Amino acid sequence: MKFRKKPVIIEATQWFKNGDHPLDYSEPAEGMQKGKWTVFSPEYQESLAWEGQVVGYYRTPECDGKNPCKHCDRIMDDHGWIDTLEGGHIVCPGDWIITGVSNEHYPCKPDIFDKTYDAV
Repeated sequence: MKFRKKPVIIEATQWFKNGDHPLDYSEPAEGMQKGKWTVFSPEYQESLAWEGQVVGYYRTPECDGKNPCKHCDRIMDDHGWIDTLEGGHIVCPGDWIITGVSNEHYPCKPDIFDKTYDAV
């Protein structure tokens, strides 16, 4: 049997570095109380190592951050991490972050994104 993907309009943002997703830094950092915090620029928040809420920093004890990525060959310190409904995924610079039909977020490689989606 064959199936056609249902036409659904999605939101997506191309990610290159911490803070690129529009929902990153939209909430106070952990430990701050809502209503009692100042909105800081993403550059300032990044300088404080406050990672984004949608795409966080890539980190793992098995990798010192200087190893090359198996997908794009850039060092792992340049990468992000996203928790999806299926588990966590590495986000390479240039990946698209898609907001799904259940308001979840997941990464998509640029070549797959270009073959699957058209701008509306």
